[in-house]
Amino acid sequence: MTKEEQKPGEEKEPKTRWTDCIYNPRKGEFIGRNASSWGLILLFYFVFYAFLAGFFCLTMWVMLLTLEDHVPKYNDRVPSPGLVIRPKSLDIVYNRSDPANYGQYIRHLDTFLQRYNDSEQASNELCLAGEFYEQDAEAQKKACQFRRSALRLCSGISDPNYGYSEGKPCILVKMNRIIGLKPQGEPYVNCTAKRDTPLSVEYFPAAARIDKMYFPYYGKKVHEKYVQPLVAVKLSLTKEDYNKEITVECRVEGSNLRNNDDRDKFLGRVTFRVLVTE
Repeated sequence: MTKEEQKPGEEKEPKTRWTDCIYNPRKGEFIGRNASSWGLILLFYFVFYAFLAGFFCLTMWVMLLTLEDHVPKYNDRVPSPGLVIRPKSLDIVYNRSDPANYGQYIRHLDTFLQRYNDSEQASNELCLAGEFYEQDAEAQKKACQFRRSALRLCSGISDPNYGYSEGKPCILVKMNRIIGLKPQGEPYVNCTAKRDTPLSVEYFPAAARIDKMYFPYYGKKVHEKYVQPLVAVKLSLTKEDYNKEITVECRVEGSNLRNNDDRDKFLGRVTFRVLVTE
């Protein structure tokens, strides 16, 4: 009897096909597992990932219980604020004879000063100058008034062009906000040109002081109406200054705020360039 001959009573085994590794209809298996095996492994992974998700949510909930709503628990920011200017450009270049050329700076200043309008500031507090306005016990903090009109020639009220049309542009200087900051001394802004001859500068408000009544700041959520105090710097350029690039540096001085860190050129100071052509 040859190998191919089948003995009586023996059943011939069906030939296997490559598709059986995906689905085997004889054993009822899909990718090597039957229905009960797939059910057990899916149940295991469901329980496993449900546990991981629950554990993650629990740890997040416990962590959030340790945080305060309005003040960061860990503050890794520098203890002294940086200085920034408006218009928001470190290169102010324009032709004073062409309104379209300096129009972008005018629009930027108009938009920025909207919150400082006297009508907006009327609802804020008239605070005592020279003293910190501390409100630790208050749930909702009040803001001291800083009226746009205090910027006088740089307020955009008497001169809608902020001096740009006459070649004497106004630059607004402000400090970045730091929660809880209370500077010691009498901080003020001083701007100088990096050249041999001095640059004529006018400051508004007078003496370029940053009054203590605008400190401390309590955070955006509880101090909603707070606006940073500004110092307007009017560069009184002459004909000899036109068509020349002038580098101006403004520093906050008269206090314990740092302004000479070589690693951070914006810490307590800001440097910008001005070029006015005719």
